[in-house]
Parts: sequence; structure tokens; C-alpha cells
Amino acid sequence: MRPSFYITTPLYYVNDRPHIGSAYTTLIADILAMYHRMNGDDVFFLTGTDEHGQKVQQAAEKNGINPREHCDRYAARFRELWSYFNLSNDDFIRTTEERHVRVVQSVLQKLYNEGQIYKDTYDGWYSVADELFISDKDYEEGKYRDVRRISESNYYFRMSDYQERLIRHIHEHPDFIAPENRRNEILGFLKQPLKDLCISRPKERLSWGIELPFDDQYVTYVWFDALLNYITAPGYLQDEEKFKRYWPAVHLIGKDILTTHCVYWPAMLLAAGLPLPAKIFAHGWWTSEGQKMSKSLGNFIDLETIQEHCGRVGKDMYRYYMAKEGPLQNDSDFSRERFYQTYNSDLANDFGNLVNRIFKLIGKYYEGKIPAPGEFSRDEETLKTNAEQCRNKVFAYLQELNVNALTAEILRYVSSLNRYLEVKEPWKRVKIDAAAAGTVLYAALAGLRFSAALLYPLLPEKMAEFFEMLNTGEKAGSLAEWEALPAGAQLQEMKALFPRFDLSELESPAQ
Repeated sequence: MRPSFYITTPLYYVNDRPHIGSAYTTLIADILAMYHRMNGDDVFFLTGTDEHGQKVQQAAEKNGINPREHCDRYAARFRELWSYFNLSNDDFIRTTEERHVRVVQSVLQKLYNEGQIYKDTYDGWYSVADELFISDKDYEEGKYRDVRRISESNYYFRMSDYQERLIRHIHEHPDFIAPENRRNEILGFLKQPLKDLCISRPKERLSWGIELPFDDQYVTYVWFDALLNYITAPGYLQDEEKFKRYWPAVHLIGKDILTTHCVYWPAMLLAAGLPLPAKIFAHGWWTSEGQKMSKSLGNFIDLETIQEHCGRVGKDMYRYYMAKEGPLQNDSDFSRERFYQTYNSDLANDFGNLVNRIFKLIGKYYEGKIPAPGEFSRDEETLKTNAEQCRNKVFAYLQELNVNALTAEILRYVSSLNRYLEVKEPWKRVKIDAAAAGTVLYAALAGLRFSAALLYPLLPEKMAEFFEMLNTGEKAGSLAEWEALPAGAQLQEMKALFPRFDLSELESPAQ
């Protein structure tokens, strides 16, 4: 049986349009899923939308529509973006779906029957904007918006019962929360006594939610509802064989939802008697042009801005830039200038230059057919050895979810191919010794083909085009063995995969 790999994005809340943050998380998850498929793993990749809660109800009322219509509109916008990028997700879940409602109510009923949910009265501060009950300390420090004093009865989950078990699990599984700074943040949070979690809202002030199965005057708190999507999608209580095949998952999230995923969610799973996630990776945030993104500053990167950039240099470049420059460990800045400079240096100059050189020389001197190699020198053997080392490092970084390092490793190998050609100068050698030049071009093309295979999850459209040009009968998305390049294959007409971008166009702002 193939190893399984289940990766999730957060469910995106339907109160705003997709932006660079949601695009980043989802593109990185897609890249990871594609690498695992390339490695032969049985992959399940999930994304979707979180559609309940007070903010959704208020937004719908403000626009004069019902909450369901509001959710349908916003869910469609996320689907539009993922379709635009041709994502490989296996499921798109919405928390308003009946399959999810059944799971949420089943878990609630189980915990209630076992005494893990109880009713109590709360008298204190409540943030409407964040849908959270907050302490006097947080109120005084002004950490939350739209805060008001309320007194009401609600149902509570005995989350405090699981504090010590959770701390022990984190210590016993150092890779459970990553990167290390996020792990330390959660351990710091857990040094304070963990409070029980309010998991309901009275219908008299919030009707848009999943009704509690044991009290029809209440709906479920949006986070208790949304987190359970991660077990709904792979078949919990519906397809147990599928669920056992894929669970536990790797959760890729932003650092702003660290506590809900690393404290609430594990406690819920422990209470339900289910295994905890394999890993929770909380990445940093994007800034834009050195500043926090803001619509008022004009530096907010939304769907239209993303599509504008992609229209200039192709959709693949966005994936590539996200992988190379993205904020896995800390925050990162999106700079228009750096975006296009990276395109020119990495793709137009390095990879594109290799394609142009090799294809033109083979077309001119070998009738467009891959030349048969002679005996390899130490230089060719080094290219072959380095390719194997590159692949090993790439898949080692994959296990760490380190797409920054993974991308850089492949580019180092591509750069080494350019250096190899500069040293060997096949354009001069071919006039003296066509066979020797053919060996050089064979080795360089073998390395280029190997690199293209590894780059496919980062640049799927362009690498698919490259394999069509290569015309060896191989399908993009599979690992390529360096020494298996078939000599004699007729190359197709060369295309400019990465035409150089004129940076002077950036003098006028992006539309």
C-alpha cells in the first residue's frame, strides 16, 4: 500500500475576497501535494470555506440578502481563484454542507452524552468582530475590536481537562507544531491555566449556525464547527475505511489562527478519542512593498492584482515566487520589482537560457535529434551525481514542508548546468569534434530534463510545455532519471518558455 499524505488549508471565511494570504497558503499546499504525488504517495488535498457565524449573518443583512446567498457568492470567488490556478485539490468543503452538519452534531452529541459539555452563565466582555469571549486583561489592552459587555447562558466544552495531555504531546512530538517559534508560542500560552471553551451562541442573537443537537435554542460556535471539517472531508462517520487511510492530516495555516488549531482542535480530538494531526505548520504573513497591506494605502494584493501580475509573466510565476520567497518561518514582503527581477534571473536567464542554448545547438548541428553520448568525463559524472543529491535534498526538504529551501536547491542545480556549458563551450567544440560536443549537449539536456521534472509542481504549465518540446513520450509530473534520456529522439520546435520581462514597464503602476 502506498504511503498516504493528507494536507489541508484553513477553511477561508466568507466575509472577504481571496487575497495573497489565502492564495499563498493554498498554492503551497498544492505544491506539497503535487510533490507527494510525484513521489508515489496516496494524496488527499483539502480546501474550502467557513460559512457560519455572526459576521456572515451581519454581512448578509447589510447587503439585504440571506446568509446562504451571501455564502454562495463568496464560496464561488474562492473556487474561481483555485480554478484559475488549476489547483489539484481533491475536495472543496463548505461548512454549510449536510455531510459536515451531520459530523458536527454527532461529535457534539457524543461529548454532551459523556459529560464533556455543560451549561453555564457567562458575564463579561465579548468581541463581536472576533466572535470571542475575552478577559478583563485583553479588554484593557485593547486587543480586540467591537467589544461589549454581555451576560448569557451558554454551553461549554471542558477544554481545561486536556491541558496536561496536550503539553505532554507537544513535548513528546517536537515536530507536531512548526516552525519552532510557533511551537514555543503555544507552550508559552499553555503555561497559563486553560479555560473551558464556550461552544454555543443563543439563537436570539445568532441564528446562522449549526443547531446544537441537544438544545434547539442554540447554534454551534463557529470555530468548533469549522475545525471539524478536517475529519468530515476524509469520511469520518461516513466512510471509515477512507478516514483511516488518510487521517491524521498535515495542517497548513497562517500564524493568526495558531491557538485555535494548536489548542482548541487537539483538545477536541482528544475528547473525541481521535488521533491528533500529524503536523500543524503555521507560516508568517505577507507585507506589501515593505508595509502592512491596506486597501487605503493601495498596496492590498487581491484577486485582481494577482491576475494582473500573472497576465504579464504567466500563472506559474506566482506559484514559483510564493514557493521561493514565501513566509514559511517569518513574515515576508511582496515587492513588484523583486517579483519581476526573480522571474528574469531564475526563469528567463537560468532555465530559459539553458533551453535556448541546448535546443538551438541540437537543431543546428544534430538535425534536432538528441545526440548519442560518448564516454562521460568526470564533469558529466559529477552532473549525474549532483542530480541524485539534488533530488534527495528536495525530498528531504519536502518532509520538513520547507518549499523555500526545496526551490532554491533545484535552482542551484539549474545554475550548475549553465556553468557546465560555459566551461565546455559546445558551440565551439562542435566545429572540431561533433561527437564530443554531442556528449556535452546530451549531458546538459539530461540535467535540464531532470530539473524540469523536479520543477513541475512549481511550474506545472511551463514544465508541461517543456516536456512536449522534448518529445520523448514522458508525461510531466513524473520523476525523470538523469541517465534515461533517450538519444535519437526528435525534439519539437523550441518555444520561448520564459521571455524576458522588460522592467521599464514597472515605471507605471500595475493596473
